Amino acid sequence: MPAAEFPLPDVGEGLTEAEIVQWRVAIGDEIAVDQVLVEIETAKSLVELPSPFAGTVTGLLVSEGDTVEVGKPIIRVDSDVQVAASTTQPGGSAPVADSVPVSPDLTATPPAAAAAPAPVAQAPVAQTPPAPAQQTPPAPAAATVPAPTAPARPAAGAPAQPVADHATVVGSDESSGAVLVGYGSATTSPSRRKPGARRAAALAAEASRASSADAVAAAEAAADPAEDSISEAVAAQGTRPRKVVSTGTVLAKPPIRKLAKDLDVDLTEVVPTGLAGEVTRDDVIRHAKQASVFRNIETPEWGDVRRETIPVKGVRKAIAKAMTTSKFTAPHVSLFVDVDATRTMEFVKRLKSSPTFAGVKVSPLLVFAKAVIWAVRRNRSVNSTWTDQEIIVHHFVNLGIAAATPRGLIVPNIKDAQDMSLFELAKALEDLTLTARDGKTTPQQMADGTVTITNIGVFGMDTGTPILNPGEVAIIAMGTIKPKPWVVDGEVRSRMVTTIGASFDHRVVDGDVASRFVHDIASVLEEPALLLD
Repeated sequence: MPAAEFPLPDVGEGLTEAEIVQWRVAIGDEIAVDQVLVEIETAKSLVELPSPFAGTVTGLLVSEGDTVEVGKPIIRVDSDVQVAASTTQPGGSAPVADSVPVSPDLTATPPAAAAAPAPVAQAPVAQTPPAPAQQTPPAPAAATVPAPTAPARPAAGAPAQPVADHATVVGSDESSGAVLVGYGSATTSPSRRKPGARRAAALAAEASRASSADAVAAAEAAADPAEDSISEAVAAQGTRPRKVVSTGTVLAKPPIRKLAKDLDVDLTEVVPTGLAGEVTRDDVIRHAKQASVFRNIETPEWGDVRRETIPVKGVRKAIAKAMTTSKFTAPHVSLFVDVDATRTMEFVKRLKSSPTFAGVKVSPLLVFAKAVIWAVRRNRSVNSTWTDQEIIVHHFVNLGIAAATPRGLIVPNIKDAQDMSLFELAKALEDLTLTARDGKTTPQQMADGTVTITNIGVFGMDTGTPILNPGEVAIIAMGTIKPKPWVVDGEVRSRMVTTIGASFDHRVVDGDVASRFVHDIASVLEEPALLLD
């Protein structure tokens, strides 16, 4: 069995080194293709590296905490099977002659089996969880129902293929971050099921071989609130239902379950408000009392150690370099304005109750982001890049969102945000936030931003003087929205007020342009109907 070494790849943006954060395998482990080997931290993100090999780990060549240069071998594997890596990857191994291609879901196929065609549609092994060995599945449609033990029998006419014991299906979950350029699976097949039909057949099959109580639990677990249940509920009712208290299995998407775990929330105690009785993000945050999410819940003791030394590396090193370069290169100028955001809050409330936005997080940040895009269209120079020889004005908006993560500040951006509808922008904001919180933001997602927004209001702050993201000439901060006295038609009334703070590169943006830009944003927050323009 030949030994193969896996060098540290360039995961993007021309990075030259990365820190080994955590090994996910140990010497002696049997690994499958695309199984996560190690978690590394670059100057921009936390990345999981998948294996291009299937075999046995014989050596971990670097230790956790080590900083490794790109191209240096980090792991050794005894392997008969190897997936061809892209020639653009540093140190990438050439394809092995006569080797059998390995799917991310299957181990190597014996030559005899490989000679026969095996259409995926006839043998959905990758989607088939284990089923009892002594029972025969009634139909391929039932393959989506989880079963407890031995591998399921393939459909008639399809060659048997062993399922990898430790294989990780990369790309089958939107939370997966293991696929890299030149490594891992090339494509994944999207589901083509008809709403409700495939699930109904699967549940019927499950019910035929389980007790009635087990069948009910399986039906609740198989329900997909993000697709069929919500669409069917909307079609049947047309309106958002009242709060539903689930008496069985809690319905919640994986990201919602992770949020609940992070906030130490018991989902069985949360009152769901989703269309199909599923728990939403707002439900979890409401249960956890949102204020505690952004504050120190515990006050730790001082401890015996008088000083702590924290190495400056990874994201913190990148932040320090970027902020220093920006602050002492671009002449910053900042503007502030108070805004009556009462109508924005009413608009957000209407969106939350709309079936169109069911299952998507809607917040004032969504309206703020849309307002910034609208204002950029009216003031193009704020969407520019300064070079020593020229000013490059971008006629598209890659909207950066400053995100506070456990690893530090990062600024991923939404590509071509100017072309998105309000719903599409809401979904993009939600996906970006979840990815950043999970530490899965890639260098590509942080590249090529044109203008940035930051929501310091979630921390209870009224405003601030944000520092420009390097390469950009404008950054806009939204403060907290809270009741304040406000003069309306000559009378003092309680209104929902926020403060907009913005910083600009004065080499590019003059005071009049900056003022008009901030005023345009404020106008939309005061009257969201302007977005209909």
